[in-house]
Amino acid sequence: MLSHPEDSRWNERAPDTARVRFETTKGTFVIESVRARAPIGADRFYNLVRSGFFDDSRFFRVLPGYIAQFGVAGDPAVTAIWNDRALPDDRPGLSNVRGTVAYAMRGPNDRRTQIYINVADNTKNDAEGFAIFGRVVRGMDVVDLLNSEYGEDSGGGMRRGKQQRLLGEGNGWLDREFPRLDRLIRASVQ
Repeated sequence: MLSHPEDSRWNERAPDTARVRFETTKGTFVIESVRARAPIGADRFYNLVRSGFFDDSRFFRVLPGYIAQFGVAGDPAVTAIWNDRALPDDRPGLSNVRGTVAYAMRGPNDRRTQIYINVADNTKNDAEGFAIFGRVVRGMDVVDLLNSEYGEDSGGGMRRGKQQRLLGEGNGWLDREFPRLDRLIRASVQ
């Protein structure tokens, strides 16, 4: 069961390199997080995974030739706990190329729990300040299969301000309105 974010278990330092296995309705993929690239983001990612935050959630924003986004808890009560827990920025270093992973954000010092995977080279986003903390090292073909039929409708981007129902109703809303979204069944540190 998830503990409160003030619990010290949410604040453990991530290993220098951590591999996280994602079981989805399309298959399995693995993200390798490298702490030296973005230590603040890598630490939060590691702790969210260990605490089961991503389990039973949805890939709510999948845009062909751009990104696959996840990171809103299925339970809106859990999402509410994290709404005001923004992370300070890590220093950007790597480019937004295919397979790399970073946090979505509305602006500086505004990362929370939403993560995107670049499904194409998106170097145009490099100037936006996204700090890459990991890369898909196995199963990018699975990421490519994630359902993109709903585009921006099932949660849109943070910057568009159209996530109220997603954040407030979680899986209930997504499952009613967007029943064919792919599910993130479980994430686990390998």
